Amino acid sequence: MQRIFIEEIAKYEGQEVLLRGWLTSRRSKGKIHFLQLRDGTGFIQATAFKGELPDEQFEQADHLPQETALEVTGLVRADSRAPGGYELSVRGINVVALPSKEYPITPKEHGVEFLMDHRHLYIRHRRAWAVLRVRDELERAIHDFFHQRGFIRLDTPILTPNAVEGTTDLFEVDLFDGEKAYLSQSGQLYAEAGALAFGKVYTFGPTFRAERSKTRRHLLEFWMIEPEVAFMTHEENMQLQEDLVAYLVGRCLEEKKRELEMLERDTTVLQTTAQGHYPRLHYTQAVEMVNQIAREKPELQLTPMQWGDDFGAPHEAALTAQFDRPVFVEKYPAAVKAFYMQPDPEDPRLVLNADLLAPEGVGEIIGGSQRIHDPDLLRQKIREHGLPEEVFDWYMDLRLFGTVPHSGFGIGLERTVRWICGIEHIREAIPFPRMYTRMRP
Repeated sequence: MQRIFIEEIAKYEGQEVLLRGWLTSRRSKGKIHFLQLRDGTGFIQATAFKGELPDEQFEQADHLPQETALEVTGLVRADSRAPGGYELSVRGINVVALPSKEYPITPKEHGVEFLMDHRHLYIRHRRAWAVLRVRDELERAIHDFFHQRGFIRLDTPILTPNAVEGTTDLFEVDLFDGEKAYLSQSGQLYAEAGALAFGKVYTFGPTFRAERSKTRRHLLEFWMIEPEVAFMTHEENMQLQEDLVAYLVGRCLEEKKRELEMLERDTTVLQTTAQGHYPRLHYTQAVEMVNQIAREKPELQLTPMQWGDDFGAPHEAALTAQFDRPVFVEKYPAAVKAFYMQPDPEDPRLVLNADLLAPEGVGEIIGGSQRIHDPDLLRQKIREHGLPEEVFDWYMDLRLFGTVPHSGFGIGLERTVRWICGIEHIREAIPFPRMYTRMRP
């Protein structure tokens, strides 16, 4: 008999098949046992009727503990009442392995810390399973998007000799003979070298920020995608970001309907996001909007902003609540942004950058800019930021041999997963979160 997977069950309606998986729960009603099964690709109900399988197996099915590994044969039946539209009428059960002790995550309410302590088991369950399936789809969609547009993937170092955006949130690593290195905050500087060699590249890898933050959108270890393109302007950079996000959201809506339904995700905003056409606000305009909201809605308890302030999470949430799709905020004051950002030729107080803010309270998912390509200006900015010039000598070389305007951005994978799935905390968007308060399992 052919072994099949639950995700392809619709192809086998009316046929007898073999499923291999695990028991998530069971209940009995008279001469019927309802067995909930999972096999890694999906979940299905298997219904066992007395008389349709051997008496010994029917009796055994009434006592199987949660997470028993099973081989089940049965007839595939369409049933509109069943999750997924199909169920299995059981014809035979073979126990592969019984749990050696009671499974800790029972079908009842559990606290967040308990579930995080048992994350290695919790990823088997519907909610975590659905989120990580969406994450997988996003990862594949990211590669597809860039490869379809002629980018190459550039793998950048995890151990680096310097900071990219600041020196206060670095994880320091002892090397040899007293030499120090740091876990990478970003692959951007190396991606710039790649862009000047290959035209357009993207990185995809883990990054690290040593922030003592307990917020719902921060991790110590997270994954970033960082495209970099030679001869690309600030405006073109924003368009690439919009195209990417619209593609990713559309892909998940098309390919992960089942998972989004399991998460009870209202996809209204995702539908508009997939259409593109994201509003673009100048920093000054965005500050004015935030302050207007603060005046009109005192119940939000928003702290008013001064020109030159960076946006906090409450400001971003209030701002994005005015739109039905992501919104760009562009041309921030140089004082609150990184040293490598190109000044705005119309106002040198500002830089040619943009943050893309996702709606529904999520906030920033992308930060990007046009990079400084003039070597003298870059050297000046490095000095103004008090950075060690000697560790940026190779980075300066990029401006000494055929320098050109170029741009790029970084999109946080976990923040994007969190938003698309509609989940509250970023810790759910990665298989095993590393946080200020958690390093296990």
